[in-house]
Amino acid sequence: MTDDPEEAARTALCQGPALVVIAGPPGCGRTTLLRRIATAVPGPAHLGGGLAMLAAVPALALSRAVRARLPGDDIPLLAEAVRSRVRGGLLVLDDLQHIDPATLAALPHLARSCRVLVALRTPHRLPDAAHAALRQAATAWIAVPPLTADAAHALARQTAGGLSDQAAAAVVARAGGNPLAIIALARQAATGRAPIGEDIDQVAYAIATALADLPRPARTALAALGLLGRPAPPALLGTGAADLLAAGLVTAEPGGSLLPVSAYVAETAAGLLDAPARAEMHARLADLTPPAEAARHLAAAGDPAGAYRKALHAADRLAGAERAALLLFACGLPATVDPRVRLAAADAALATGRAADAAEVLRPIVPAVFLSADPDAGPRPSGAADPLALEAAVLRGEALLQAGDPVTARDTVRGVPDTAAARVVAARDRVMLLSVLATEPMTALELADKIAVRHPQPPPGIQAALAAVRATHRQPGWDDTLAAVADTGGDPLITRWSAWLLVEHLAAEGRLVDAASAALRAAATAGDDLAYGWQTRFLAAADWALALHGPDFPATLSWDGTEGVLRRAANLTDRALPEQARAYANAATALIEADTGLLAAARARLDTAGVHPAVAWVAREAAWLDGQPDRAARTPTETGTGLLAGLHAITARWAAYDLGAPPAAAIPVDLPAPARRTLTAWAVGSGLDDAADSWQPVALREQVRCLIAAGLTSPDRDRAVTALLRAEHLADSAGLTVLAGRARRGLRRHQIHRDTRSPRSEGRLTQRELDVLRLVAAGEPTRRIAGQLGISAETVDTHIRASMRKLGARTRTEAAALAFATNPFETSEDGR
Repeated sequence: MTDDPEEAARTALCQGPALVVIAGPPGCGRTTLLRRIATAVPGPAHLGGGLAMLAAVPALALSRAVRARLPGDDIPLLAEAVRSRVRGGLLVLDDLQHIDPATLAALPHLARSCRVLVALRTPHRLPDAAHAALRQAATAWIAVPPLTADAAHALARQTAGGLSDQAAAAVVARAGGNPLAIIALARQAATGRAPIGEDIDQVAYAIATALADLPRPARTALAALGLLGRPAPPALLGTGAADLLAAGLVTAEPGGSLLPVSAYVAETAAGLLDAPARAEMHARLADLTPPAEAARHLAAAGDPAGAYRKALHAADRLAGAERAALLLFACGLPATVDPRVRLAAADAALATGRAADAAEVLRPIVPAVFLSADPDAGPRPSGAADPLALEAAVLRGEALLQAGDPVTARDTVRGVPDTAAARVVAARDRVMLLSVLATEPMTALELADKIAVRHPQPPPGIQAALAAVRATHRQPGWDDTLAAVADTGGDPLITRWSAWLLVEHLAAEGRLVDAASAALRAAATAGDDLAYGWQTRFLAAADWALALHGPDFPATLSWDGTEGVLRRAANLTDRALPEQARAYANAATALIEADTGLLAAARARLDTAGVHPAVAWVAREAAWLDGQPDRAARTPTETGTGLLAGLHAITARWAAYDLGAPPAAAIPVDLPAPARRTLTAWAVGSGLDDAADSWQPVALREQVRCLIAAGLTSPDRDRAVTALLRAEHLADSAGLTVLAGRARRGLRRHQIHRDTRSPRSEGRLTQRELDVLRLVAAGEPTRRIAGQLGISAETVDTHIRASMRKLGARTRTEAAALAFATNPFETSEDGR
């Protein structure tokens, strides 16, 4: 990469979606560089940034950039809302050190589909985890270098021409290559002032010196902007606003609000106020700003009681993440906090996915014995214990459970007595059961029986927990029970969690049709509630089930072949998604690509698909299809359970067969019948053709693989040929190009040579295949064909390969020639 920061940033941003971070100390020219790059990069620029005073307002930086109110409580939905507005433009965010958590969490999502340019002042106070995630997502991390010694001397001379060589050298040495510090320190040296001590912030001192020349109203207005941390109307800033505009220290936004040219300068102006003056200004601002903002000004003014009241007043008028943030803020103030407010804050935080914050805000009102796992910590409360304390304990247990700490969750609720209120006992039993299920699955069975007796008419939370136990242990009727809980229309957190559990358990059993149906129903419900993260997760899981199952889905699922899966999955993977949704969407697309011979495309997709058992299996399967059994033999860390575990084991068995190596002795437990029968048949050396039939309602491609295995391992030539011919026919009918080729290679071992034209070549081309070949004949490349037809490049390649197979052509050009040269009026197989 070039050493010039501007050129390096432009290069990265012109090559497609990217996240470029410009980092450097105050005054180094980050903002100027940011604006130059934004001007030089093609496309519209959407400018926003973080604000120190409002760093806790969800999605503030992104809202400023796209000029729209955005959802701050659903990060994938937030990223998708921004992507849909930015599209081919450039998203520019300044002052990343003041960024709100929602914007920071959305940046890795946006980096996959947008061009993003951000500036970060160093040093910063970003959390270590957030900084590491930003580093990992960044395409380029560019540090703005300090001025060279010659450039620094030139700037010092230009600022104060009368400096002696010794004075200029002292300024350059003190400023450390920082342009702002050089200018201010050179001016200071030219006035003959005493040198500044080493322990003083040189840049801040230089700014303070420059601001001393401003009239007092202007300094006050600039300090107010620093305390506000956001644009403000001139009326709020008073008479000094005009002087700031004249001095070029602020700019006017559309609508008339004033924004400081440098947030750091405004913050420094605020820092020049002594403590009483700063508190007085915060108090004045509290009278001029909306309640949510006023609460924070009152807190800064030293009025925690007033801030608490104002925060509660504002929270009553808000919902979602904003309400949760205000209630958590109120609970963090050094004021007397009503326990009911803590309960409301925890409930709101749980609803917006902030489980850890919910658990922490309840800590002060949960009895100490509930916070300790030590049995000797003290006696547990009796039935006369404070009802609010007991309610806090079970709510904290739920929060810990959702935060992934089932052991502490169980210890937190185990002392809630049976004499507590019925809903508290029900919440306790739910947390206990799910905690035990996560840590001791077999013990959960006995506990579930006891809880079922205690709650003859269980509320939804208990129903969901009992259904989870039945599903984990595959008790009769588990699917109907879990489906009933998922469709109750009650608490969204319970119903969506249950629906997801249902989809995953059905898929693990090999019931892919049922899994897809359940996922599509749940996706529709989540879409109605604007729960984008859940909606996309369910849609991706449905497409994964469709891709793995293959053709012959019920008409009610609107199965439209691999083209439909590719189209939907490509649409999903172009968007900002939760990691689980992205993994399923990429796995579905890569499996179809690998099966149809697009192995390079599948590999490239899998390299960025994340870590997931489905992705890991498709990666192994693609390696095996590509003739690399050594790579397919490598067992990943996580192979999943049920069907996925069986598929991993079958691919490993194929890899061992191709390598001539001994297979792994152990067969995974709790496999669906087709997978278990297949692995058993491999182990005993017979019965693969019978095992193939068990795959027919589950996954056609696995039925084909099983038939190929039967043909390659059977000592009876007639049975082997029959199995291979059947495998070839099924693979051709389903478009499984690579598996069809493997079947034909097996037939050649028995001296049976097949025509390169497959049985499917008798069929006519579809209308879309004709459309693609017409553009091929016109000399259009794949990307242009995709753009003209509104489909992905991968789908274009799939159509071309299907056409070549039908026509018996060896190249795309030959397929186009065969389609139109001999009969230019060729009709499609659907009669159009």
